[in-house]
Amino acid sequence: MVSAPLLEACVFATVLLGFFGLLLKSNLMMKIISMDVMSTGVVATYVLVAARGGLLTPIATSADRAYADPVPQAVILTAIVIGFSIQALMLVGVMKLARDNPTLETSEIEKNITS
Repeated sequence: MVSAPLLEACVFATVLLGFFGLLLKSNLMMKIISMDVMSTGVVATYVLVAARGGLLTPIATSADRAYADPVPQAVILTAIVIGFSIQALMLVGVMKLARDNPTLETSEIEKNITS
């Protein structure tokens, strides 16, 4: 079994990897992939924070027990769907830019737009 601090460190590294990829890469496709990696890290952070041992699934029974809260699960599912739609929208924008420009490097696109 993997310890919680190790999981937290891996999730934090995933978020940082996506963030630095977003800042340091100049290719638009790499920026989109970096945003997806960062989004995955954020969702994993919420899952890691919401996960607690000893909680049961919220099934209607007569016993009083500690049940898991279903609201964070719904929020995470919504975040995944919204992240997917934003990624699809960014890919459409990059496809439209690729029609007019021979490259997807941001510096080259800026040169073509200003000249």
